[in-house]
Amino acid sequence: MSKVAVVFWSGTGNTEAMAELVAEGARSAGADVELIQAADFSADRLDDFGAFAFGCPAMGSEELESDEFEPMWNDVEPQLPGRKVALFGSYDWADGEWMDLWRERAEAAGVTITDAVIAKDYPDDEAAEARRNLGAELA
Repeated sequence: MSKVAVVFWSGTGNTEAMAELVAEGARSAGADVELIQAADFSADRLDDFGAFAFGCPAMGSEELESDEFEPMWNDVEPQLPGRKVALFGSYDWADGEWMDLWRERAEAAGVTITDAVIAKDYPDDEAAEARRNLGAELA
């Protein structure tokens, strides 16, 4: 059985709801899943898992949350190449450019992103299904 870490930061609950859907999809595919707040995750936990889903909403001018999520991401990103990684998050304005920027940044650091999914605000039925599929893919 694979072990999947779903690591996220959520300010309004939208990204947390998405994290729960990713976890649900991974569990339904047989994975052991741990939901983890970004502040509670660090690079020293990477070897405990076989796959990772990182979730962060768009903040400010299309950027990652800077107080908890980005410091954690800076810690783990150098050790993610060669690991199974997916990204997810929500946005409320613009067009979701922050996900393209995040994915490009990760790939430039050598991280292979298996998938990156976004939703405007709270995930609707279509977005919910995409999150479940993302979790199943990681399992």
